[in-house]
Amino acid sequence: MGLGTALSVLLLTAAAASPSRAATDDEARISLDVKDASIVDIVSLLAEVGGFQVVFHPGLSCKLTLKLKGVPWPAALDMALRSCRLGREEENGILRIAPVAQLATEHAERRRYEEERRLSGPLRATTFRLSYARAQEMAPLVKRFLSPRGDVIFDVRTNTLIVVDQ
Repeated sequence: MGLGTALSVLLLTAAAASPSRAATDDEARISLDVKDASIVDIVSLLAEVGGFQVVFHPGLSCKLTLKLKGVPWPAALDMALRSCRLGREEENGILRIAPVAQLATEHAERRRYEEERRLSGPLRATTFRLSYARAQEMAPLVKRFLSPRGDVIFDVRTNTLIVVDQ
């Protein structure tokens, strides 16, 4: 921990302990003056002030120079992360810091997995015997409302729609 980082610890602690600032705002306000400090050190300091737990993606290496005065710690955290093209996600009260591209990729993978899981359910066949419409005319209309795996088959002879979907 360098002199600049040690100085910032003192500044952060003093600002967080200030009763006049804490009374006007729910969030602790901080003053921070560091030169070429590691993003990991800066976020770790903010975690101490903000009282949150943090996990860093392996290999983060970004140096920042910050001069902040009386800023709410969440705003300082967001600016520091944005300056290094990093993002955050919170799960079970733990903040995870990673590159924005990595978080976006993981989010897309999770969404794709959920979609595949939803679509992989068992198919069910239901028959509808129509009285006042022709099955062959209704089949394309019904098909538009089905999932990608769904299908509609019609029997002209009995005027029946067979709908296969989840």
